[in-house]
Amino acid sequence: MCLAVPMKLTKVASDKLSGSAEFDGIERDVNLSLIEKPRVGDYVIIHAGFAIEKFNAKEAKIQLELFREITEAVGLKKNMI
Repeated sequence: MCLAVPMKLTKVASDKLSGSAEFDGIERDVNLSLIEKPRVGDYVIIHAGFAIEKFNAKEAKIQLELFREITEAVGLKKNMI
């Protein structure tokens, strides 16, 4: 099962097709080919290693808090994200 995870972009390659994103101290390499004009600091939804959607900081705060609550409630371990 794959989860769509809200994350913040921490690195964007010069070709804008790949980068890194972070959630609660967990950093993952991500494919950015599906979103327009990715920038460091953007909030994105990651699914199966691909950034599939960007969203604003207000929405990010809500999404990140909900995801934290879900992961804690079901006992999802950080290495599973």
